[in-house]
Amino acid sequence: QVPLVESGGGLVQAGDSLRLSCAASSRTFSRRRMDWFRQAPGKEREFVASISWSGDITSYADSVKGRFTISRDNAKGTLYLQMNSLKPEDTAVYYCAQDSGDGYTYWGKGTQVTVSS
Repeated sequence: QVPLVESGGGLVQAGDSLRLSCAASSRTFSRRRMDWFRQAPGKEREFVASISWSGDITSYADSVKGRFTISRDNAKGTLYLQMNSLKPEDTAVYYCAQDSGDGYTYWGKGTQVTVSS
């Protein structure tokens, strides 16, 4: 069983919204911090957002602050990324990752988000 599976990506226009989901099968999901990353063509993977195991502490990259919201439902084993006011520069493959305390235990395979101008 794949530990992390992202979904919800797609092709949208600038200003639209998308909600990404990351389904986790690991039994440790509810006890670990979870992060979203993204990688645009020709660029390095970059941090997008992070959420503590309990969901009460979040952090965001400056480029998405005020537009994106990270959340989680531990009972459902799912991580979310609500993306509003999307911009063409948000175009990337989005990945979820489970923190191990010393790096990342699991990475998903990613979901493509494409924002047209």
